[in-house]
Amino acid sequence: MHPFMYVVANSINEAIELSHDRPDSRFLAGGTTLVDLMKSGPERPSLVIDINQLHVLTSIEHSDEPDALRIGALSRMSDVAAHMGVRQSCPAVAESLLFAASGQLRNMASLGGNLLQRTRCLYFRDRSFACNKREPGSGCSAINGENRNLAVLGISPHCIANYPGDFAVALTAFDGVIHTSSSSGKRSIPARQFYTLPGDRPHIENVLEPGELITHIVVPLSPASKNSHYLKVRDRASYEFASVSVAAAMELEADGTIADVRVALGGLAAIPWRAIATERILLGKRFDDAATIKRATDAVLSDAKPQSHNSYKISQARAAIPRALRIVASIAKSALAQRGS
Repeated sequence: MHPFMYVVANSINEAIELSHDRPDSRFLAGGTTLVDLMKSGPERPSLVIDINQLHVLTSIEHSDEPDALRIGALSRMSDVAAHMGVRQSCPAVAESLLFAASGQLRNMASLGGNLLQRTRCLYFRDRSFACNKREPGSGCSAINGENRNLAVLGISPHCIANYPGDFAVALTAFDGVIHTSSSSGKRSIPARQFYTLPGDRPHIENVLEPGELITHIVVPLSPASKNSHYLKVRDRASYEFASVSVAAAMELEADGTIADVRVALGGLAAIPWRAIATERILLGKRFDDAATIKRATDAVLSDAKPQSHNSYKISQARAAIPRALRIVASIAKSALAQRGS
């Protein structure tokens, strides 16, 4: 075990001050990710700052102006998944949390920590193999190795690892914003700008600075967010990471054309992947146009680069994306009928 110091912070300012000038310090919330990584070796902090006393970061609130959910970074996954306001206003967010991990882990894991999950690529967690994400410049064992569940989008010659989480996929679909605090001040970071593609620096996974603390997450709400769903395709029905996942939402006009549509993908890419091209093709079209649905699905997969063992993911995505869209279209039609009655 790598030796480290452990200290409990009693305020946000104290937590930030403790981390100041300690770039290798880490904040501890539920510990379901950090402790695991400390055991396997990728994380070796000299200082662990326990932030579980910061109860101000546990609230789950609805804001009217603008219409949004404001969720504290220390909120536990199970609490957010069960919150009636979240389930009614943005079902995909609640489902993305409910379908993740096990009940025990959801009871412990915080939303802020969930956003900072690191890949489950086995080479990243096994120090006997080369991994550019763990040791920059050492190589990527996955490219010519076991890559069945790794990424086909957003990869580079230096890394083909995929982002493993679910909540961040839903957050990306709904233009969520991640709020932080540090010694340099406060920041509001759009979820789509929070994660970084591997490029030639796969060890840098997000835009957080050392000592920067996630304080809360804001999820903008809309008619489309109420008609949302999180579809997760995996090898088994529970406690498994996504092979392909789809966060989808839709709002329909009275004539049946698509007024708003959101699609983001998980499991397929190095980061939570917003399917902008898919959304643009669908917007203003009728959902019952099969040719349009196929073209919209093909658009997001056109840049996919499968490896030796994961080309099946593209076939899964070709089935999962239309399936998720059919589900939210049905929900949107029901909502439209209720408004008209």
